[in-house]
Amino acid sequence: MSSLLISGGRVIDPANGLDAVADILIVDGKIAAVTPVGTGNSAHRSSEPTRDSGYIDATGLIVCPGFIDTHVSLREPGFEEDECTATGTAAALAGGFTTIAAQSDTHPVVDDRAAAEFIRLQAERAKNCRVYPLGAVTKESRGEELAEIGQLVQGGAVGFSDAKRAVANSEVMRRALEYTRMFNRPILHFAMVPELSDGGVMHEGFEATRLGFRGIPAAAQDIMTGRDIALAELTGGRIHLMCVTTVDSVERIRRARARNICVTADVTPHHLLLTDSVMGSFETMYKCNPPLRSQEHLNALIAGLQDGTLSAISSDHQPLALEKKQVDLDTAPFGICGIETLLPVCIRALIEPGHLTWPQLIARLTTGPAEILGLRHGTLSLGQPADVTLIDPLKTWRIRASEFYSRSRNTPFDGQDFTGKVVTTIVDGEVRFIIDR
Repeated sequence: MSSLLISGGRVIDPANGLDAVADILIVDGKIAAVTPVGTGNSAHRSSEPTRDSGYIDATGLIVCPGFIDTHVSLREPGFEEDECTATGTAAALAGGFTTIAAQSDTHPVVDDRAAAEFIRLQAERAKNCRVYPLGAVTKESRGEELAEIGQLVQGGAVGFSDAKRAVANSEVMRRALEYTRMFNRPILHFAMVPELSDGGVMHEGFEATRLGFRGIPAAAQDIMTGRDIALAELTGGRIHLMCVTTVDSVERIRRARARNICVTADVTPHHLLLTDSVMGSFETMYKCNPPLRSQEHLNALIAGLQDGTLSAISSDHQPLALEKKQVDLDTAPFGICGIETLLPVCIRALIEPGHLTWPQLIARLTTGPAEILGLRHGTLSLGQPADVTLIDPLKTWRIRASEFYSRSRNTPFDGQDFTGKVVTTIVDGEVRFIIDR
């Protein structure tokens, strides 16, 4: 029997409504005790001696369930110049993530059982964080014919997504929602009307006009969001809208959830901190899809997080080899490598201005994503797998892309100073990432 005691940290567990200085005892990879300090019955005193014991002094740290990301691109197989399972999952640990859902945007696409099982096998070999595959909604993500949904479920798929390709055909999406409902799996959809967004470089608005770039209008997301909600209501299927960025989409989702339609949504850290005003630098690292919007849209996203309309924050990790970004802005690919920088960016965007409390932020990184994906993770409940993240909320540090665990370096935050850092990540009771405090 092995054990690990995490002592004296501020334990925040939204699943159990806990926010207190407490000791956490882990035995054989499971949560064995969570004991508030000062009760006279500390976790280490109430436990029996163990063969292999460990101790972490968490004084001054926040201790919470391991983060969960609803969609991460690992790029393997097919695009290993950008990322692979080993490097992507190592980056996830450095970002505090103990569980991630891997996108289907590989080559070949994850549209059959063998492809889903390959992702699981590579994750087991890497032995970093937990990885659950997302199966493609349609064959080769072409949006024309449904993928082998049943086989993908057997292969371990926890949800379905065509990644950054919208399922534009409404009849195909209807059938997909009906079919996935049979397995109680969500469709994670990139809601964007291709005819309105293809060829766009940045948010359609004043800045795009000033800079002379073709814009991607907010309506491209709003229209598809409305369609997806209507189809979810029609079929009873579960739709999860990835990377929501607009005022109208947030309001549509808010109204739909009030009517108990099965719709959830997430937002990314960079859309909470940056606006399209930064595009005047012509820096390709800011280019992402959906694009950075105006301040009006950013404010709506924060309001959506505050009232629970947006129940998750996802890194939308899109790693790209550096040479792919070292081109002109209008030809550069979309994407930000964001899983290692999610926490500090969220602290600056949400905690420091007082928009969210720590328990609210951690809920958007744990219980929210767990509910979306139908996972039992994201909690410190007794008997559950000991997936734990330790945060130093006051640690000031400089983001250096050259030191990323990810194979890619495409971040707009390189060289910037932030406060707050993940210092330890534990999976199944095993410390798999730790830095000197």
